[in-house]
Amino acid sequence: MSTIERPVVLITGASRGIGRAIADALAGEWRILVGGTRLESVQPAVDALPDAAPFVADLTDPTAVGAAVAQLDRLNAVVHSAGVSEGSTVEETSREQWAHQFELNVVAVADLTRMLLPLLRASRGHVVAINSGSGFTSNPGNGPYSASKFALRAFTDALREEERGRLRVTSIHPGRVDTDMQRQIQERLGHEYQPEKYLKPSSIAAAVKLALDASEDATVESVAVRPSGLPRSERP
Repeated sequence: MSTIERPVVLITGASRGIGRAIADALAGEWRILVGGTRLESVQPAVDALPDAAPFVADLTDPTAVGAAVAQLDRLNAVVHSAGVSEGSTVEETSREQWAHQFELNVVAVADLTRMLLPLLRASRGHVVAINSGSGFTSNPGNGPYSASKFALRAFTDALREEERGRLRVTSIHPGRVDTDMQRQIQERLGHEYQPEKYLKPSSIAAAVKLALDASEDATVESVAVRPSGLPRSERP
């Protein structure tokens, strides 16, 4: 398959973790736009992938995002993988922490999607949001992050119905995944980090690929992926 024939997917947060795993899983069939805040962080992934280019913008800066989007001439899918988790109790969470999580986990996703709609509609494309098990239920000490993921689920539910027949919209809800974010979460909780207990990023990438590979008559609307050996009490 030649470069021009490959469909184009933008993956935010694609320099590491789940985003990088998604880029690796799609690399053989897609042209990958590697999303990140700085060129030096995304260039190693761009160099390692067979057909890739950087998409550099601070997702909380609408001017920078708009300038990056203006450089695109076609797009078949966007995978929103960038996000932040700052778990704490309601009592301990500042207004700034609430705003920061909602800005990156919800507002940035919605605004980037809005900017990309003309290109996505032209290709009858696909929007995939990496949500969380915390988008279904919340636990003590996780309210702010979970609230942002509930809001992200509301956004994808609304977008799916607004764009039905023009776009497909998928919400992916991983449980705990072996990533740098998970290490930070477990350190914050005072737990020993045991990577074998958690999902591999490649398992989430497989779920994204499943959604993107679905035939045109089908939409994989929501997928929950949980670690096989983790008890319910330790799931988000």
